[in-house]
Amino acid sequence: MGSKADEEIKKALDNNDPDLAASIAQKYLEDINNVKLNIAVTGNSGSGKSTFINAFRGIDNRDETAAPTGVVETTMKPESYPHPRYPNVILWDLPGVGTTKFPADQYLKLVGFEKFDFFIIISADRFTENDVKLAQEIKKMGKKFYFIRSKIDNNLRDAERDQRKYDEGETLQKIRENCIQGLKGQGVSPQVFLVSLFDLHKYDFLTFLETIEREMPSLKRDVLILALPVCRSVIHKKKEVFSSQILYHALLSAFAAVIPVPRLSIAVNVDMLVSVVTTYVDGFGLDKKSMEKLSSDTQRPLADLMEVMKCPLSGKDVTAELVLNMLLSFSAATALLAAEKGSILIPIVGLLVAASLSAIIIYKFLSDTLDKLSVDAEYVLTAAVGI
Repeated sequence: MGSKADEEIKKALDNNDPDLAASIAQKYLEDINNVKLNIAVTGNSGSGKSTFINAFRGIDNRDETAAPTGVVETTMKPESYPHPRYPNVILWDLPGVGTTKFPADQYLKLVGFEKFDFFIIISADRFTENDVKLAQEIKKMGKKFYFIRSKIDNNLRDAERDQRKYDEGETLQKIRENCIQGLKGQGVSPQVFLVSLFDLHKYDFLTFLETIEREMPSLKRDVLILALPVCRSVIHKKKEVFSSQILYHALLSAFAAVIPVPRLSIAVNVDMLVSVVTTYVDGFGLDKKSMEKLSSDTQRPLADLMEVMKCPLSGKDVTAELVLNMLLSFSAATALLAAEKGSILIPIVGLLVAASLSAIIIYKFLSDTLDKLSVDAEYVLTAAVGI
């Protein structure tokens, strides 16, 4: 990720032009922050599309910013729901296709087809003829669509109660095959993803995400990953995206250095570091609000979840003082080691080790901090739900 920018930065540094290298890094990070992702979610009333939108955004159905849910059609026109932390990621709750106001043959035009990056078609049972018509029209327009079979947890509970020899794997396969065969009978041969709207980490949600990732441009893929609700597999994906950006943050922090750090003989842009580390804490769900929600959702005492965290930043408001104290925990020996092995730690900035020790140290600081926070995120999930 960002390989083209890497090459451009290396060329600038080879030409002894650190200002150009920093400007390239700045542009790359601005592109990440400014890219927009519009996700359309549609389905019949009661399919769970609003619940999916809320779960994806990491908020409760009762939250004041939640998409309204109900057993009857509550969406009369396309409604946008920005992600609370990544406002450029917008989920759209679309009216069910085939209603009086949104007939199937005019649906895409009426909902504003052009602005959506991809469509998610949700059903709590069989997919309808209108769902198939919509998928065929989306395909004609050259965009992607994905079928999600929702409320799988309800189906499994019913099957366990009704079957003498209950097997979860077999039940899931029967549901999947039933959906696929129904769609094939109507002329569509798609992949169907089985999803629990209240436990997104279960069943086919990870496969669904991996499929989307393969089919998206790299910048939009990265933004999608960062906006995902936290589960164990997603932690690793978020870490990869954050890690790919560290080089650019290190360059900017070094070449825009403004605050000397005593005893390390470097200067850093502390405000930038606070902002970056805050995105790590928030992205892994280790901020106070997310921890309180997780405690409430899982009925685990907040103190028990806080106890397993080891990083000084976890569960706290990230401040300049806290970041500077962590920087000072790096000893002179650590700084020297970072300088000696700069070509390993930072393949590009390593070319300017003598001139930019601060970039090396910042790279190591962000890398170590990211490692610690990702581990804490796994500890917290294990303590909360055992996964």
